[in-house]
Amino acid sequence: MDQAEQLRNIIKMNHIRQKSTARVITITSGKGGVGKSNVAINLGIQLKKMGLKVIILDADFGLANIEVMFGTIPKYNLRDAIEGKKKLKDIITEGPMGVQFISGGNGVEGLANLNKIQLSNLLRGMEQLDELADVILIDTAAGISDNVMEFVASGSEVLLVTTPEPTSLTDSYSLLKALNNYSGFSKENTEVKIIANKVSNMVEGRNLFTKLNLVTEKFLNMSLGFSGAIPMDEQIIKAVMKQSPISISYPNAKASKAFERLAAQLTGTQMTGNKRSLAEVFSNYFHRKSDK
Repeated sequence: MDQAEQLRNIIKMNHIRQKSTARVITITSGKGGVGKSNVAINLGIQLKKMGLKVIILDADFGLANIEVMFGTIPKYNLRDAIEGKKKLKDIITEGPMGVQFISGGNGVEGLANLNKIQLSNLLRGMEQLDELADVILIDTAAGISDNVMEFVASGSEVLLVTTPEPTSLTDSYSLLKALNNYSGFSKENTEVKIIANKVSNMVEGRNLFTKLNLVTEKFLNMSLGFSGAIPMDEQIIKAVMKQSPISISYPNAKASKAFERLAAQLTGTQMTGNKRSLAEVFSNYFHRKSDK
């Protein structure tokens, strides 16, 4: 029995649930510097303000963006869970306003070399997280590396953050093209929605979405959704320097109100595809790993 078959059998033995208590949303971008992690954090805070239990999984392994922007240093990270030093639920760190997060650390290296016990424990831990949260936000790294694409292709709901910069639009399309060609990706089972960040107004945000969606429909036969727009706001820079999210530091700022609308829009819409649990997302992730 080869390693790939062993991995598939382990996943099968864990009887991953098809239904999730939590709504799992993957947040990604075609390039760095577009405000992806800032979107993840402020969306999480606004969802928390609405009374939802939120956990952010920092899957931008090695960079620690979430903990830096929260100004909170975690005691443990994903590697501690992978190595069996801690249970997954015990590595959760509480950030501002009770938004919880899991630091990825350099856990990506460990994900590629899990033994039977480690994989079983990790998948069971993912099921526990599904029960602990209403919404789980997965903040991926930027770009189209294999690890990013595996997370995006494995999820059922994806928010793609882009900006009006030509390079951002080009890189967003490149990510969508790579995703469309990615083995195992299903257009029918994965919703991809655009967040237009750093725009001058809602009209510019809607135009940005329309431009990207037209090209995607024409050349990839793939339709996108529009989740909303976040305006350029100088208060965001001040908040980042203070290591305090704008939704907390400046709750009445233009961007904060936009994040509030984004959270309301997301909670007010139902998914059209198949909802996948966090455990199932990771199960799909490991399936892709085993097939390579």
